[in-house]
Amino acid sequence: MAPQVLQAPAEQVVELPEPWRSAAVTVVLPTYNEAANLPVIVAELLALPLSGLRILVADDNSPDGTGRIADQLAASCAQERITVVHRPGKQGLGRAYVDGMTRAIAAGAEFVVQMDSDLSHAPRYLPQMLGTLLSAAADVVIGSRYVAGASLASEWSWHRRALSGFANYYVRVLLRLGIRDVTAGFKIWRSSALEAIDVASIRSNGYSFQVEMNFRTVRHGLKIVELPIHFAERREGDSKMNLRVQLESALIPFLLRRRAH
Repeated sequence: MAPQVLQAPAEQVVELPEPWRSAAVTVVLPTYNEAANLPVIVAELLALPLSGLRILVADDNSPDGTGRIADQLAASCAQERITVVHRPGKQGLGRAYVDGMTRAIAAGAEFVVQMDSDLSHAPRYLPQMLGTLLSAAADVVIGSRYVAGASLASEWSWHRRALSGFANYYVRVLLRLGIRDVTAGFKIWRSSALEAIDVASIRSNGYSFQVEMNFRTVRHGLKIVELPIHFAERREGDSKMNLRVQLESALIPFLLRRRAH
């Protein structure tokens, strides 16, 4: 099924009708050294007009005390809306997402959100992403940086823009998935879609994790919708991109293409 693109979202938070606004949504936040950003994004998420929203923090034993801060936030939050998973060490973005997503599904989430913890993905888009998923009968909605109406942080240097654009072009040409933002990390999934693609069996990490998720989704004929967003610069801390992640991101599309033939 060919992915669809919807018009640019409004800046204000969308108010959904019932029963959509009380749907069981779990936001999975993988963290590693996000002590300064986590309290901010948690507050913004809990302020959304989504009464069924829960947060699962998957912390990779952050040296800066992010896990301890997550525990404090969970303890201070009513109705057990925050769950914290303490992982033994830094194992990569993909591993944290797989762990968090499988736990969210097991706990009864109808919809699972994946987003960065550094505030590059604005929580205000979530109600519209959920509404789009439900109204379009989609299986996954992608918060896309590379469709009409989307934008990137003005702080991004030209070489960072070039690298990101080339990575998406490279994967699109190689795998022909029909998705504009194949490395996007801001998505809302139906739990049934995650089960259909067997998310628990995914072993890739970093940006290649996003590519493999999209590859499996397209291969299963699931419906994808891309919604334009503004992708902001992280508030605090450093990027987790390193040489190992870059090499894996370059290799995985070749392996997926080979698997497809």
